[in-house]
Amino acid sequence: MGIVTFNEELHCPVSAKRMFHALFEDDHNLIPKIMPNVKSVDFISGDGSPGSVNQVNFVDGHPVKFVKHRLDKRDAANYECNYTVIESDTFGDKVECFANEVKFEDAPDGGCICKIKSCVHPKGDAVLDEEHLKAGHGGYMAKYKAVTDYLVANPDVYA
Repeated sequence: MGIVTFNEELHCPVSAKRMFHALFEDDHNLIPKIMPNVKSVDFISGDGSPGSVNQVNFVDGHPVKFVKHRLDKRDAANYECNYTVIESDTFGDKVECFANEVKFEDAPDGGCICKIKSCVHPKGDAVLDEEHLKAGHGGYMAKYKAVTDYLVANPDVYA
């Protein structure tokens, strides 16, 4: 089986600048505060610049124990970020990685449009089942919703 690609476009009532900052510049501080299933986000290597690796650690009892992300590119001026989910206890023998390209564009209503391209890379000839595909996508969507809700409720944060 080859690479499986998803494209998604989401409208958000928050500006591109605030969403980008919350999701890709201060997520290691913000996410554990607003997502009760996340215990911590720790840098494994680097300082948050491209090439850095962080690990999201989930609370005991959560179906996922950890997820490691590598920051491949971050362009704050254009609100673009590329990162790869390089390891997770849920990958098993089927998933090599999830590569993601995210871009925020300001919308005329003061919010933004978030364009996401996700590519799931299987290990070897592994056939990916729908559960693996939905799990990766669902995790990002939960994070996106939590950040959006938090920023709407706190309009001065990252303003």
